Amino acid sequence: QVRPGGESQVRPGGESQVRPGIVASFSVLADMASVIAGNELGVSALVPAAADVHVWQPLPADVRRVGAASVLIQNGLGLEGWMARMPEAAGFKGLLITASADVVPRSLNEAGRRMIDPHAWQDPRNAVLYVRTITAGLVAAFPHLSAALRQRRESFIAEIVETDQWIQQTLANIPRARRRILTSHDAFGYYGARYGVELLAVQGMNTEAEPSAREIAGLVAQIRREKIRAVFVENMTSPRLAQIVAKESGAVLGATVYSDSLSEKTGPAGSYLAMLRHNTTQFAAAMAKN
Repeated sequence: QVRPGGESQVRPGGESQVRPGIVASFSVLADMASVIAGNELGVSALVPAAADVHVWQPLPADVRRVGAASVLIQNGLGLEGWMARMPEAAGFKGLLITASADVVPRSLNEAGRRMIDPHAWQDPRNAVLYVRTITAGLVAAFPHLSAALRQRRESFIAEIVETDQWIQQTLANIPRARRRILTSHDAFGYYGARYGVELLAVQGMNTEAEPSAREIAGLVAQIRREKIRAVFVENMTSPRLAQIVAKESGAVLGATVYSDSLSEKTGPAGSYLAMLRHNTTQFAAAMAKN
């Protein structure tokens, strides 16, 4: 979904000057937008790396930043509950892009209710849709950059497709019966559906809701029964519950993985594509040992 508006200024010589530029709700979208925007446009994220987008509480400075932005990019699908009132509260007059607009969402059971799973970027095929939607919005906002934006779109899509193929090849030799992973919250459903991986989670989709003692006991029993060897904690969730489950079940805590937030740029998941490759490497190593 794209809402037209926003302003840009062009310096002499054609260089675009955008004040303050493109604001994305969280680091994954900011990285995608940065690849497409190149050096001509500035991109920043409201929710910083290693922070939890589900429970983020915007500060007054965030509201001011949105109000001054030319473009605002959100995921949609209910991921950023705090975003619903943000544009109006900030007096935002620019262009609003909902990156997941063309995604066919999957659903999951959460506390006995069917809910939309917002983590669509975990399937690279959806990431291609994100990139096309973001590019269309940026072209609408900055038509003088349309050729460069579209060229970077195509290059980025080619890299996403290559990464998708690499993941398939990496997991190809792991029998289906071994493709089981336990993570700290339910964020990898699209990844599991794409690559035939069964995913269990200590917490549900919403990191605010903690499981009951009975639910944890049931999960521990399932881990023992299915001989799942590793529990992976995401960088933006508390490791406490995962540590409890690992101790009770005999599973080991695996390396940090990334779902709703990238690492710092110099970390193992400093970009969207690096995140997919890092997670797959960790998952494949654990599943190969099952």
